Amino acid sequence: MIQTIKKAFLALALVAAVGAAGEASAETLINGAGATFPYPLYSKWFSEYAKVDKSVKFNYQSIGSGGGIKQITAQTVDFGASDKFLSDAELKGAPGKLIHIPTVMGAVVVTYNLPGVPSGIKLNSEDLANIYLGKITKWNDPRIADDNKGVNLPAKPIIVVHRSDGSGTTSIFTDYLAGVNAEWAQKVGKGASVKWPVGLGGKGNEGIAGQIKTTPYSIGYVELAYAFENKLPYASLKNKAGVFVEPSIKSTSAAAAAAVKGMPADYRISLVNQPGKDAYPVVGFTWLLVYENQKDPAKGKKLVEFLNWSMTKGQKMAAPMLYAPLPESVVKMVQKTIKSIK
Repeated sequence: MIQTIKKAFLALALVAAVGAAGEASAETLINGAGATFPYPLYSKWFSEYAKVDKSVKFNYQSIGSGGGIKQITAQTVDFGASDKFLSDAELKGAPGKLIHIPTVMGAVVVTYNLPGVPSGIKLNSEDLANIYLGKITKWNDPRIADDNKGVNLPAKPIIVVHRSDGSGTTSIFTDYLAGVNAEWAQKVGKGASVKWPVGLGGKGNEGIAGQIKTTPYSIGYVELAYAFENKLPYASLKNKAGVFVEPSIKSTSAAAAAAVKGMPADYRISLVNQPGKDAYPVVGFTWLLVYENQKDPAKGKKLVEFLNWSMTKGQKMAAPMLYAPLPESVVKMVQKTIKSIK
């Protein structure tokens, strides 16, 4: 399939070159697929980078981290994107050495649709886990009401919404729940796909945001930018230090600051439930997955140039779109890693 596309593409490029003497060289099409979590930012990056290098075009399919991992492993794309780092077994299953390139950090927020109730509901980790375990079923449950004095919570059933596709956002969220609730860790565990005890499934961050928006009394989890884009409220969550923290660039960066001290060389690290009173507890890196040895030298060179740009100009675009840029020390590490791509 890819060969057919390449042949067709080269034929078109040749026709264009013959038809317009002195025209610039053929466009390089770089294909990627994966995470919906960073999609709003990546869309911006790809359109901005097209102005920097007019010979490159990015085609990115926002299909979820699970799909991105499958496609890069099958080599049907030039890069994968995931908010879940690959296990040793997944790395072993790839036909070449895959490198994790962290791009930005994001917060996974708990969003909800409560008619008549303003944003800023507070949830502690135990209650959130019990909602997703199906043990807290009403919005006015005393356990939720305790943390929300003065808020008129309705006596309505909670409609739980979760991802139906293989998702890095799910991986971050379930990693958090498994770390704060022993029953969750034992019965459900963590990963890109889990056996949900209760709830309705939605595809992608887009699907969850859409479901919450149209379903009164629902609760779900999405990346911060999706809640903001869809004008959805989000909860303040109780962190490891016992403080209720609102998701923001500042509280996301505070979570990363603690973890960065122990950053491994392959960047496979969880940022959930970090210590520190300012740290938001449900935070994750998002990574691009690229092969160390690039099959197509011309395409590989263009991809490396883009990755270098993402560590400089690209980082400056993160915060306005509600993603936390990488800490300076991590950027320096990543720039060295990019140099190892052949």
